[in-house]
Amino acid sequence: MKNNFINKTEKDFESIKHIDKNGVEFWYARELMIVLEYSKWENFIKVINKAKQSCENSNINVFEHFPDVRKVFKVGNNADMEISDIKLSRYACYLVAQNGDSRKKTISLAQTYFAIQTRKQELSRQEYNKLTEDEKRLYTRENIRNKNKYLFNTAKMSGVKSKNKIF
Repeated sequence: MKNNFINKTEKDFESIKHIDKNGVEFWYARELMIVLEYSKWENFIKVINKAKQSCENSNINVFEHFPDVRKVFKVGNNADMEISDIKLSRYACYLVAQNGDSRKKTISLAQTYFAIQTRKQELSRQEYNKLTEDEKRLYTRENIRNKNKYLFNTAKMSGVKSKNKIF
């Protein structure tokens, strides 16, 4: 039962992860808020502000890890509504988890998840730096090929979803 909860929570973090056009992972704060079981944006933004302060105190550029974004979506009367959100880097998510309500089990799991993911990324960079120039080129080509496959499959699935909505 315990492992199911942990696996589900990890899948939740993965399911809300986005990848930008440069292949960089990010999470939207409003989506993360739900996974971390915060019900009010006003409460969650306090956690984000504490995380921003931690980032700033470490002499790291806050705007690089916590850029503000605006989202537009349709509401009931088909009108557009704009809301603010924050695009969080993996590091920003880690800081948010570190500053969250430690009584919540999902916060503890988030702390572990983002710490492990960050460590994996560090190891990947160290391994990459040990490669020869030819090996780096091959690695980059393979990486691009895999990302192109992912984008193609995502676009294909979006087309299927769009077709299903029409009928």
